Amino acid sequence: MKLVVGLGNPGKKYEHTRHNIGFDIIDRCAQELDLPLDKQKFKAIYGEKRIGSEKVVLLKPLTYMNLSGEAVRPFMDYFNISNDELVVIYDDLDLPVGKIRLRKKGSAGGHNGIKSLIAHLGTEDFNRIRVGIGRPAHGEPVVHYVLDTYRKEELAFMNEAAEKSAKAIEAWLEKPFLEVMNTFN
Repeated sequence: MKLVVGLGNPGKKYEHTRHNIGFDIIDRCAQELDLPLDKQKFKAIYGEKRIGSEKVVLLKPLTYMNLSGEAVRPFMDYFNISNDELVVIYDDLDLPVGKIRLRKKGSAGGHNGIKSLIAHLGTEDFNRIRVGIGRPAHGEPVVHYVLDTYRKEELAFMNEAAEKSAKAIEAWLEKPFLEVMNTFN
């Protein structure tokens, strides 16, 4: 079984904001894989489907970003999913807008959703797709920046990043994550 988690905040207020790129990419994967997100369990909405010989689950935590681990850990325990069968997609201030970076492990880098996952999983060792959202302009508070929608000139870069991330997920369904990482980085 492979679990793909997109981080974000639930609710209309947060739709299509920088902080919700993980949710947007899960929605894109669901559409491309014809995998509806039609189930709810453990503070998360998800969908599952067998693709080839692999069962695939796409998941969006319904907790707020800072509590993402509260949804992901019980889900992994219940379905007996190991860390190497997990990919987490999230926004990253330290990457330029639209750039993606795949990693097998690493620190939270100040991201509260990843801090929560690390705390609940007890390790930094899990696959991730970091999606660059860039840094706010001088003086703009980070919290306002990440909870705002994209500027017009950023949209094409973010759509490209979402497309590349979805393709990386599709590749991971057939190849080891390290191989996918080498292809997409």
